[in-house]
Amino acid sequence: MDISVVVPLYNEAESLPELHSWIKRVMNANNFTYEIIFVSDGSTDSSWDVIEKLSAEDDSVKGINFRRNYGKSPALHVGFEKAEGDVVITMDADLQDSPDEIPELYKMITKDGYDLVSGWKQKRYDPKSKTIPTKLFNATARKVTGIKLHDFNCGLKAYRKDVVKSIEVYGDMHRYIPYLAKNAGFVKIGEKVVQHQARKYGVTKFGLDRFVNGYLDLLTLWFFNKFAVKPMHFFGLLGSLVFILGFISVIVVGATKLISMWSGSAYRLVTESPYFYLALTAMIIGTLLFLAGFLGELVARNSQERNRYNVEKEI
Repeated sequence: MDISVVVPLYNEAESLPELHSWIKRVMNANNFTYEIIFVSDGSTDSSWDVIEKLSAEDDSVKGINFRRNYGKSPALHVGFEKAEGDVVITMDADLQDSPDEIPELYKMITKDGYDLVSGWKQKRYDPKSKTIPTKLFNATARKVTGIKLHDFNCGLKAYRKDVVKSIEVYGDMHRYIPYLAKNAGFVKIGEKVVQHQARKYGVTKFGLDRFVNGYLDLLTLWFFNKFAVKPMHFFGLLGSLVFILGFISVIVVGATKLISMWSGSAYRLVTESPYFYLALTAMIIGTLLFLAGFLGELVARNSQERNRYNVEKEI
């Protein structure tokens, strides 16, 4: 099979028939063998009824219906598990992503050798309240991940099949799939300017809270990429530095008292100095951080994933 189109959706019953017809028209025009996987993320409208009807009329349509709303990442994860095509295309169900982009995305994967191609909605039909935070978010993501993409959150993406079978998308990590792919060893990541269309039906399902959560998720991925296998390298080093700083401070406080006593100057008890308690607190925090790193190492050594590596070829 050439292409699997994975479409996560939530309450998009009005747009599904038009989206299906559009995808089918593009596929038939290019003689692709394909499947369309609609993943209803706990929709409360008639989306699932529409999917059942489309599946009865077209064998290429498959459907998955969640009992409740889990989020876009779980929907993509399940869709990736079911996908059988050599190239996997993801797009949103609101008709803002154009299926006409599929042939060129397919070519970039199969002919140009990319592992992943992300869409870039260079001209957007969204309000300023959405586009300005998006630009700031993408700039931060480029800096942290080292991946030069203009639009990490674009739903229209193409993947080599190996990519979607090698990564795990969870929580709200769908916006960082390129980073997940890079961490799994798929570094041939490209970008294509795609057409962005104004929403035709319904309302957007995303609020400004996604930008706050996005930054937290980015920090989480960065930390796990750097220190998940070697937690002692982070907690142990930080804990050691804090402990040494506190220990030196205690010595300074004690030495200051001894010098005052030796010179006959006025002095006070060590326990009367606030610096003593600050130094003691630093030593305790340093010890706790070191122990956290040690416990992290124990967990990592007992993890079933500790020696799981992504092998590209074998002879």
